Amino acid sequence: MKRTTLIILCAIIAAPAARAQVSVEVAKISCQQYLAFSIADPRDVNIWLSGYFHGKQGSTVFEPQTLKQSAEKLRAACLRKENSDLPVLQVIEKEQGRSK
Repeated sequence: MKRTTLIILCAIIAAPAARAQVSVEVAKISCQQYLAFSIADPRDVNIWLSGYFHGKQGSTVFEPQTLKQSAEKLRAACLRKENSDLPVLQVIEKEQGRSK
């Protein structure tokens, strides 16, 4: 009995932890979800967004200060009531249109 218990215990300890792999459709993340950390940490979303837009432009340059400024602009835009239900990608495009 002790041997069986020991074998089961060792198997449980040695078994790798199961990790759930989650996919997120970034185009559907609303500002409200972004601000509430309900989908992912906003820092992770900001990094993904930076890579996405740099990829669209064909740029391989990483500017940490620009990433920080873009994140602050997105947060400020998402805090506006009219943007709370809009997807973050739509808010970014809307804000880029304003700055042109």
